[in-house]
Amino acid sequence: VQLQASGGGLVQAGGSLRLSCAAAGRTSFNSVIGWFRQAPGKEREFVAAIRRGSGNTYYADSVKGRFTISRDNAKNTVYLQMNALEPKDTAVYYCAADNNMIQSSIRTSRMYAYWGQGTQVTVSS
Repeated sequence: VQLQASGGGLVQAGGSLRLSCAAAGRTSFNSVIGWFRQAPGKEREFVAAIRRGSGNTYYADSVKGRFTISRDNAKNTVYLQMNALEPKDTAVYYCAADNNMIQSSIRTSRMYAYWGQGTQVTVSS
């Protein structure tokens, strides 16, 4: 599975961005696509994830209510709509996928087999 992330940029605090993650290759009904982010000097952290078949979504507490993850299975693309952005959201955002993800591992980056390149999101104050 190849993943292509896009949509990052520079935005003022309170603004919005939409990230896209286009997947190519074999995915399954049970596949999970997740978004992670990594700020300078910090560990990579879970942001959100969605299960391809059921559409079930999962969020980090820090983004709940501000970010929305969605998918378009026809386009094999997952979106991350980010609203009310804050400077602390500044990071490189990565999308990741796995075809055999169990629910208890969804928030764990090392459990994802496939990764896209990152896209930079910078939120100015």
